[in-house]
Amino acid sequence: MQYFPGALQDLTDQFARLPGIGGKTAQRLAFYVLNLPMEEAQAFADTIVEAKKTVHTCPVCQNLTDKELCPICDDSARNHGIICVVAEAKDVIAMERSREFNGVYHVLHGVISPLNHITQDDIRIKELLQRVGKGDVKEVIMATNPDTEGEATAMYISRLLRPMEVKVTRLAYGVPVGSQLEYADEVTLSRALEGRQEI
Repeated sequence: MQYFPGALQDLTDQFARLPGIGGKTAQRLAFYVLNLPMEEAQAFADTIVEAKKTVHTCPVCQNLTDKELCPICDDSARNHGIICVVAEAKDVIAMERSREFNGVYHVLHGVISPLNHITQDDIRIKELLQRVGKGDVKEVIMATNPDTEGEATAMYISRLLRPMEVKVTRLAYGVPVGSQLEYADEVTLSRALEGRQEI
């Protein structure tokens, strides 16, 4: 028995396709949208379509932009000799929040994951090699996640960059602030020791 009109069910199904959205949340969102005034619902739909039409990858760093170049690549005050390699565009936002990095980025749009059938050809490694090959880059910082796929991707890229005579570094990972040593795993403690600094 169908409890809702087909259009409402279709809307719920579309929301449920979004990552992290379960059935009940999708249903709440669908009801919320239905309760919007028509002009607000139209503006919401138009915003989605406009974003889909105008947002594209920056030809230099592969970050998302709606201009010819992203604002970071277009900023002459940034250090274009240091590239921070991240897996996803949302990682750029996380790095920028720290206000500690003044270089530029390269977004891979994924990591190597054989279990998910993602190979080195499926992510933006070739574009990174072309950038570094021009000779202006002094350091590449690998900032992929410290999980199996992130580590494998970082190691693979570092091997490709080695012949190019560029310094390749990895973010130091360790014990998070506010946690306790007894709950840290061996890999985290090992990374914390490797990344220790003088105080």
